[in-house]
Amino acid sequence: MFSKFQKATDKAMVFLQNRALSTLYIPKQKLHMAMNTTSPKVQLLFDLCKNTFTPSGLPSASPQPIRKLCSLLDTFGPADIGLKEESPDDDRGHGFFGLNRVARWAQPITFLDIYECDSFTMCVFCFPTSSVIPLHDHPGMTVFSKVLYGSMHVKAYDWVEPVCIKESREPGYPQVRLARLAVDKVSTAPCGTSVLYPKTGGNLHCFTAVTPCAVLDVLAPPYREDIGRKCTYYIDYPYSTFGSGTEISNGKEEDYAWLAEIETPDDLYMREGVYVGPAIQV
Repeated sequence: MFSKFQKATDKAMVFLQNRALSTLYIPKQKLHMAMNTTSPKVQLLFDLCKNTFTPSGLPSASPQPIRKLCSLLDTFGPADIGLKEESPDDDRGHGFFGLNRVARWAQPITFLDIYECDSFTMCVFCFPTSSVIPLHDHPGMTVFSKVLYGSMHVKAYDWVEPVCIKESREPGYPQVRLARLAVDKVSTAPCGTSVLYPKTGGNLHCFTAVTPCAVLDVLAPPYREDIGRKCTYYIDYPYSTFGSGTEISNGKEEDYAWLAEIETPDDLYMREGVYVGPAIQV
């Protein structure tokens, strides 16, 4: 999955190539055990995902597998995957580096790959304060997101059906497609697991770190460009920008936006870290 972000992170790689990674992610406490077993929670999560997902995603529309996964993910904390919770006072999440104020703003999001196969991906994103993963989609995917520590603002949309597209008559304006706001809130740990689906639940979302924070994600199936599951980025425009002549059948104008596809943002700084949590027995 990290390769989907690679082209946006060359600058970050150059900036950080001489920085040590080991100080950021260290075990904090002994792991809490789930479901009265001796297996680490991350192993239980892997086993449940393996028994739930196929290369095409969820095998059925039954809500039971969703509930089981959410119930397990709800119990996760940073120590369960070998993370140390960062303090908001630690230089915007990067006190360990001892960097100056300017350098701290250039700190990247860190991606930790726990496990990936044709059916699902388990991974973690660690955010310094104010860092952003821009608005992007998850074509044909179901995604579980659990905030492990800190606070994160989530803004998410779903496409309006039937499809509503406007071609711009103005030079310099892109083609836009109508979407409806599904989520606009701050999630602060400890909190419940959020789930987005191929067509509902906020399939297109943007993450902004309010404080240093980390998010455990399970994506099923994973991104895979060769069969159409490409990560595409968007910019949102207020409904009024292109709304003339388009009727809204449900809700207010504030509930809608026009989304335009963009190239992967150059300022998306991301690096790959090292997962140091409990090993998964495959």
